[in-house]
Amino acid sequence: MKEIYIILSYSGTLLSKMVKLYTRTKYSHVSISLDKDINIMYSFGRLKAYNPFIGGFVQESTRFGTFKRFKNAIACIYGMQVTDEQYRKIQLNIQYFKEYGALYRFNMLGLISVIFNKNLNRDRCFYCAEFVKYLMEKSNVSVDLPCVIKPEDFTKLPNIRVIYEGRLQDITNKINKEIVGFKRSNSKELYPKAM
Repeated sequence: MKEIYIILSYSGTLLSKMVKLYTRTKYSHVSISLDKDINIMYSFGRLKAYNPFIGGFVQESTRFGTFKRFKNAIACIYGMQVTDEQYRKIQLNIQYFKEYGALYRFNMLGLISVIFNKNLNRDRCFYCAEFVKYLMEKSNVSVDLPCVIKPEDFTKLPNIRVIYEGRLQDITNKINKEIVGFKRSNSKELYPKAM
């Protein structure tokens, strides 16, 4: 088994404020990561940190782009177990978007249609929640998600657990400390000191 990470976030951009106003939830954006340190996340969003009008497939990080610009962005990270085969398919599908992401656009009309509880699928277009759902379904991860998908819907997935909640900039340090602490505690159990 492997673990994937679903990241719900709120950056404070104008679009995220509008989404939050409609959904009345804490978070307005969703990303996926295969990296336990959450160094790189994948989603659909703005391609340039200072230009909200051009969007598409994005690799996100607190070290560059929107999350570097909006340092006080908050997030909640969820871990979810998948099989080795599902994990491999997610990797391959992400690799596809890395290579061909320029062929896809941000689905602004689809995002607006969510307000009216309508599903507006457009060819080669996604908004963030559509993309994460598509990626999971394409990788044979059984998820029962609604057609009109919103970021908070991912919190209802089975076998999902909260790993961290707080400022996105602080996540890498916190997770690294926990991983190091976990390894240290395990090493003490596996290799006790001689008496």
